Parts: sequence; C-alpha cells; structure tokens
Amino acid sequence: MGLEQEIKQGKQFDSEYEKLIVNLIFTNSWLSEQQLKTFKPFGITAPQYNVLRILRGQYPEPCTVNAIIDRMLDRMSNASRIVDRLETKGLVERKVCKTDRRAKDVVITESGLTLLERVDEASTIWINRFKGITHDRVEATNKLLDDLRTA
Repeated sequence: MGLEQEIKQGKQFDSEYEKLIVNLIFTNSWLSEQQLKTFKPFGITAPQYNVLRILRGQYPEPCTVNAIIDRMLDRMSNASRIVDRLETKGLVERKVCKTDRRAKDVVITESGLTLLERVDEASTIWINRFKGITHDRVEATNKLLDDLRTA
C-alpha cells in the first residue's frame, strides 16, 4: 500500500521531496511500533535495548553515561534514567570509575547479556521479514539515508 493510502491523503503532495519527508516520518513511527511489539515481551523498551547493546559492545569494559549518550540512536532519550531502570531490573550495574572517583561507570550484567541473547533471537526474526527486499535496494536505501543526513 502506498503512503497516500496509508495516511488517507486526499490530495497529492506538493513534491516528491515533501512526500519523502512525510514517508520517512510515517515509516519511523511504524518501525517504532514494530520494535515496541518485539521488545515488550522482554520487559524493555527500544532505548533500553539500545543502551544494553552499547554496553554489550564495550563488555567487559565499563562505559560512562556520557559515552552512552554519544552512541545512542535516540539522542533525546534520558540515558541516566534508562540506566537507572536497567539497574533496577538487574541488567546493568554502576561502579565507581577507576580514573575519576566522582564518576560512575556502567557495565552490563550477566542477566543483561542473557536477556540480549533472547531479544536478539526475536529481533533476527523481525529483521528477516525484510529479506524480500533485494540487497541492492537495501544498499541504495542506506546510501540515500546517509545522503539525507548530510544534505
């Protein structure tokens, strides 16, 4: 189904550029809904998943909250609160920073690593739904999205 039908647009877009922007916003919302459905059974949100993946990439080394913020996909997320919630769930722990005793390092726990393995299985199933799109079109789309951010 095309964008116009999805959003029940009665008139045409003023330009293909306008349609592209609306399509990106609409598709982002759709992807977020799909992620919510994927992560909900595991009791985590997409930003929490993002933080866990960042920490897994650093493991066994710790990571500062500022480093997490720099690497997050959604820069508007409150990384400190996300870490607090993950710590409450036992998925991460804070430790005193070895180089700055006033700062706290964050490290993923074994429970966090185990949860990520389970989430990765569900995520792989979800990502595999897109395998019907040819590799060339996926590469071209990735290139286009990179170009959009540098325009």
